[in-house]
Amino acid sequence: MTEHPRLHSIPGGRDDRTRRPEPSAPEPLWREALGERLRALRQEQRETLVETAGRAGISPQYLSEVERGRKEPSSEMIAALAGALGTTLGGLTEQVAEELRGRRHAYQRRSKAAPTMLLRAA
Repeated sequence: MTEHPRLHSIPGGRDDRTRRPEPSAPEPLWREALGERLRALRQEQRETLVETAGRAGISPQYLSEVERGRKEPSSEMIAALAGALGTTLGGLTEQVAEELRGRRHAYQRRSKAAPTMLLRAA
C-alpha cells in the first residue's frame, strides 16, 4: 500500500498485520503504577484510607479508586496525595518512574533467558 505524501499509516493498522511484533510485557498504565505506589506509601505509614484521604481533602472512596488504578487523578490531586503522605509531587513521580523502569528491566532479563521455540508448517 502506498502512502500519500502527507498521510502516514497508523501503528497497528492493516500494514502492520503482516509483521510479527516482538513479544513484550504489557506496559502498566501510569494510573495503576501510581495507585500501587500511593497504597504502598500509605501502608508503610500504617494509615487508613480515611486518615490519608482526610489530609488530602478527598473522599476515602475516591482514594481507594485511585489506589486500585480505576481513576486518573489530576496533577493537583496527585500533589495533594503526595503531600498527605509526606512526599512531593516530584518525589512521588520519581518513585513511580523507578518502579516502571524496574519492571521493564525485569521483563527484559526474563525474555532474554527464556528459550525461543520456532514452529514450522508442514
